[in-house]
Amino acid sequence: MQSSRTDVGTLDDLHASASRLTGLDDFGDDDYRSGMGSLLHAYGAEAALTPAGSKVTRGLLRAALVSRLLSEAAWKQFPSYASVPLARPIFVTGLPRTGTTALHRLLTADPAHQGLELWLTEVPQPRPPRATWAENPIFAALQAGYEQHHESDPEFMGMHYTGADQVEECWRLLCQSMTSVSFECLAHIPGYSRWLRDVDWTPAYRRHRRNLQLIGLPDQDRRWVLKNPSHLFALDALLAVYPDAVVIQTHRAPRAAIASVCSLNAHAAEGWSELFRGEVLGRAQLELWSRGSRRFAADRARHDPAHFIDVDYDDFVADPIATVESIYSFLGTPLTAAARTAMTALHASGRPPAHRYALADFGLTPADVDAAFGRS
Repeated sequence: MQSSRTDVGTLDDLHASASRLTGLDDFGDDDYRSGMGSLLHAYGAEAALTPAGSKVTRGLLRAALVSRLLSEAAWKQFPSYASVPLARPIFVTGLPRTGTTALHRLLTADPAHQGLELWLTEVPQPRPPRATWAENPIFAALQAGYEQHHESDPEFMGMHYTGADQVEECWRLLCQSMTSVSFECLAHIPGYSRWLRDVDWTPAYRRHRRNLQLIGLPDQDRRWVLKNPSHLFALDALLAVYPDAVVIQTHRAPRAAIASVCSLNAHAAEGWSELFRGEVLGRAQLELWSRGSRRFAADRARHDPAHFIDVDYDDFVADPIATVESIYSFLGTPLTAAARTAMTALHASGRPPAHRYALADFGLTPADVDAAFGRS
């Protein structure tokens, strides 16, 4: 029976609820509890959540705990995961709304690659054969929820199409450690933002890696391609855990990127807060992503340039396949006929964006964005 509860809850009752749902009680190391405590305090003291927002936020936190429980159980059930190699994984990052999703999905269309399907971020396990997914009751329930979302909110699907079977961002794996800027994108929680700025993300990426080893256990010969704008904030940790990673950074004019991400996050969190909207949301997102951009640039300058590939948004939009060809050339990997065919078909079937946005809707001006990103 679905709970009628509408508050976020406490550390203890969220753990108890996750255990009741799964029948499991091993959450692993306690290193995530500091972040979760910071989140709960910020939600209670700063976020001005509505009853609906509290209920959704409770669900998000509990889902992260459920995923954590499932990972711990699966690691015990499939101990061979620990020996799975992760050779030269690709990470796509950049400001949100700069083509990262489209590029990620094109790259994962290559049969030699694997991405992180959304349902497996929520229910970590060795990836079952795709032909069995429709019969899996957990997959079916998650897919039905997304299909209902498609019908009830087609505008959001136009901004960012999601489905249980689609490859998605890997921030949900980082949420198992309560270490993710995704929380800041959906609520006004400056206390948690301050906590996250100073924390070492390396343990979160170690857990991230173990989850990839688990999920990719049946597909060890396929190269991982991941995507997440929040990698901007943790390049040192990412490369400490994935020392041979290739990082693709997408580039788009910040004015357009910031207006678009503000619009996306406002739509995603609509009705969840009395505060997180308009100028409050705009100023918070501008500060967040300009800081991430500066941090990534500073961190990148200290690492071997051979790790990085740059992709211009306008060039990618004009000719996606040519952009992919240049990436494969950098990698020293041939673009096979099978990969080209799959990518061309995916691009041809793409949904046109249905998204309008303006900086002024969020109390921002072009000059504000230019100043935040150090542009004149």
